[in-house]
Amino acid sequence: MKLSQFKFKLPEEQVALYPPHRAFENEDGTVDRIYNRDQCRLMVLHRKSEKIDMFKKDDEGNDTEEFLTFRDLLNYFDEGDAFVFNDTKVFPARLYGTKEKTDAKIEVFLLRELNEELRLWDVLVEPARKIRIGNKLFFDGDGPMVAEVIDNTTSRGRTLRFLYDCDHDEFKRELYALGEAPLPRYIVDNRKCEPEDTENFQTVYAKNEGAVTAPSTGLHFSKQLMKMMEIRGFNFAFLTVHCSLGSFDPIEVEDLTKHKMNSEQMMIGPDCCNVVNEAKAAGHHICAVGVSVARATETAVGTDGMLKEYDGWTNKFLFPPYEFGLADSMIANFYHPESTMMMATAAFGGYDLVFEAYQQAVKHGYGFGCYGDAMLILDD
Repeated sequence: MKLSQFKFKLPEEQVALYPPHRAFENEDGTVDRIYNRDQCRLMVLHRKSEKIDMFKKDDEGNDTEEFLTFRDLLNYFDEGDAFVFNDTKVFPARLYGTKEKTDAKIEVFLLRELNEELRLWDVLVEPARKIRIGNKLFFDGDGPMVAEVIDNTTSRGRTLRFLYDCDHDEFKRELYALGEAPLPRYIVDNRKCEPEDTENFQTVYAKNEGAVTAPSTGLHFSKQLMKMMEIRGFNFAFLTVHCSLGSFDPIEVEDLTKHKMNSEQMMIGPDCCNVVNEAKAAGHHICAVGVSVARATETAVGTDGMLKEYDGWTNKFLFPPYEFGLADSMIANFYHPESTMMMATAAFGGYDLVFEAYQQAVKHGYGFGCYGDAMLILDD
């Protein structure tokens, strides 16, 4: 397929800057928000019949004027069905420092730790033109956290050595205390990161630290919803994919077969495999929660259609046409035009049906992006 086939006009006001919430304006003009992560809208796609559900039904089975919400996904699954979640944990990767002598404000985005003993980190810096090898960056004003630039890796990439004399656990605590939730650029370019984002930009089941962006589809699941799913007899399987910024890289080729995805670290253990494979063998549905899960399971599925243990990296790029080997249902967000996440969704649901769903989403004011609304794709 071609890149241009995934282009559509996304109104700026439909990019969600906050999770689902109710807002209350105070007398002093400030705004308080009560967040309800499982109250986003839900659009349901049936890929065989090519039907799209957006509205709740009345007692006679007719559409009402009330939109489906995320909690309505309970009605589309049965006891024994399995949901596969990505339990990666986002760390506060975005920091702000000042350059020595000039006091220029520099954004430092932590990507990964390269050497624990030497305090070496792979980072992105902005504005990159001001940061050269040998420069020192100061964090938290006159605080003790200082970093020295020791290498250029890409046009924006740098290797930093943090000059902080203490044990590693204390260093990490101090470093993360200076950071904030690594919201996507399409959000932070329109509003400041707020304290509530630390919780909102993390799944309720996050466990294994290592992601620099959230597995956004998982953000819709609340503790209350997962308890309801458990009561209904749904099974949960957890794998880990440390989501990187690679999914946000622009595709620079028209022919999608020539695009190369960045690699992401992933782990699938025996417990995850057992839950998924037992459910599949018993004829139950397997639901991939998000694109990162779909990429991981397609990396590790065997020729027998069963999930295998895995510890390594994946650069799996999903785009139509593609035949999935494991999951028969998938939950996704509404993503930006020409994004790899949109392409993976179209690979699962079929290009024509998913593109029609996107057109309906724009028409009916659905929210796009990590804090936006959700799509459920079923194999019926």
